[in-house]
This record gives sequence, structure tokens and C-alpha cells, in this order.
Amino acid sequence: MTDTQDLFPTRLERKLGMFERIDPVVYSEGSQRNDGPLSKEEVDEFDRKGFISFEGFFDKQEMDAFIQELREYEDDADLKLSEGTILEPGREEIRSIFGIHEVSERFSRLTRDPRVLAMVQQLLGSDVYIHQSRINYKPGFKGKGFDWHSDFETWHSEDGMPRMRSLSCSIVLTENGEFNGPLMLVPGSHHYFVPCVGRTPVDNYKESLKSQYVGVPDEGSLRELMLKGDIEAPKGPAGSLIMFECNTLHGSNINMSCWPRSNLFFVYNSVENTLHDPYCGNKPRPEFLANRSDWRPLEAIEGR
Repeated sequence: MTDTQDLFPTRLERKLGMFERIDPVVYSEGSQRNDGPLSKEEVDEFDRKGFISFEGFFDKQEMDAFIQELREYEDDADLKLSEGTILEPGREEIRSIFGIHEVSERFSRLTRDPRVLAMVQQLLGSDVYIHQSRINYKPGFKGKGFDWHSDFETWHSEDGMPRMRSLSCSIVLTENGEFNGPLMLVPGSHHYFVPCVGRTPVDNYKESLKSQYVGVPDEGSLRELMLKGDIEAPKGPAGSLIMFECNTLHGSNINMSCWPRSNLFFVYNSVENTLHDPYCGNKPRPEFLANRSDWRPLEAIEGR
């Protein structure tokens, strides 16, 4: 199924200037907007900045089992051969593991943690499902960066996500500090959509997940949004949580320190925003990148 009108044209042959978003940021209205675990101030901050962070949201004991499982994955030769595992360019170190909630029951249960799920539902104003999950690794001295981008630009163009009604939850698995390539975000950038130049190559994901060249905002638009909103890099120990809106521009530097950095990402999409055919005209990306097979609403589950 494809919308007859593409409201967010991108991957064009010539530059089209950025424009103001037409979708809400927070979808819940009236009493529902403030009837949830997030305070009015926190909801307003997410609306204004496009993200919100909670240092030490999960305690260390909760994170220990996840961190141990993470270490086991680093030495799993079979996992490295999986299509959903992306290695660093020219190296054997893992860069990302996609579909982690399908690989691990422990991580699957975490997607339905009632504390997280209730906040997501409060912001998106509906039931949700997992569009994508992944772990991003950055080993000490060797971890590469991620270029500035809007997730929604990719999910719209390459996956057929019709509207901006999705968000990511990034859970810190190893401490994110100043020097090990923390996630950086541009506050307020989610209020604008930046169309990108360049047709989407067939099977673009095979290259873009290692080094992104298509779907990258132009420097002029980035400069304007950074001068307007600055850059923030939330930091914190393992268990910290960052929730950011699908159109918030973000990226990260290489890890030049000796301290590894690993973050878990769950992408929640509204059940009222399910995928259409990709707007770029290519075939859909694989299931581990864009869930098309199970749009059932997530139900909260106690116990981790």
C-alpha cells in the first residue's frame, strides 16, 4: 500500500529546502497528555527539544544481566555471520546487531517494560509496536561514528513510514561519557524536515549501515539548525535512558578513548502509523531493519 501523496519528499536529484513539520510531536491530547508517568514539564521538554533523558533510569542490578549477554555476543562467531549483524568497515568488530529483541528473550521482555511502554504511549497517543531494535557498539580506540541524520527520513524513504509518529528509546549499556562517542542530538531540529539529495541505490542498507552517504542532510541546513538549537550529548552510567523523536537530527563521533560504548535502541511506532511501500520506489528493506510482519500492540509485562 502506498499513499497517493508523499508529504515528505526526499532523496531528490536536486536540493529542496527544509520545511516545518506538519505532524504533532506529542500526539496525546487533553487529560491524556498529562495522564501518564511523564510530568507536564517532561512532556513539554520532549515537545520542545525532541528528546528527553533520564540518568540511571534502570539500576545497575537490572543492567548486569544485559551487559553479560552483550559480552557473549561480542565473541559469538555465528552471530557475526548473521545478516542482521553489521561489522566495522575493514574490521571484525561488531558495529551493530539488528533485531536484538528477536535474538534475545531478555531484550524482548525489555521492550515491554511497563515503565518505558507507558511513557511511549503517553507521547505517541496510541498503542505501539517495535519497528526496529538494535545494539550499537563502539569499542575503545576503534569505534566509528554515525553521521548526522534523521531516522524518519530513512524510515519514510526506505521503509514507507508515512508520518512522524515514532520514537526511539536508547538504553545505555556501558557508561556514556564525554570522550567515548556519546549520542549527540540537535535540540529543536525535529520541528523541520530536511529533504536529502541523491537517489536511493538498490539495497542501500548494505552500505549505509556501515557508512552513510545517502540520506545525509546538507551542511547548510545542519548549520542553521545547530546555530538555532545547539548540540547536546546526554551522558550517564549504564541504565540511563534517552527518548528521542523520530525526526530529531542526531549522530555521534568516533570513540578515541579506551572506554567502550554500547547503547541499545528500541524503535516504537504507533499502530496507527504502519508501513506503506517505500517512498523511494525500491523494494522494502529486510525484516530485521523494518518490521512488516507483526504490528500487534505491545502489552506491558512485569519482570525483567
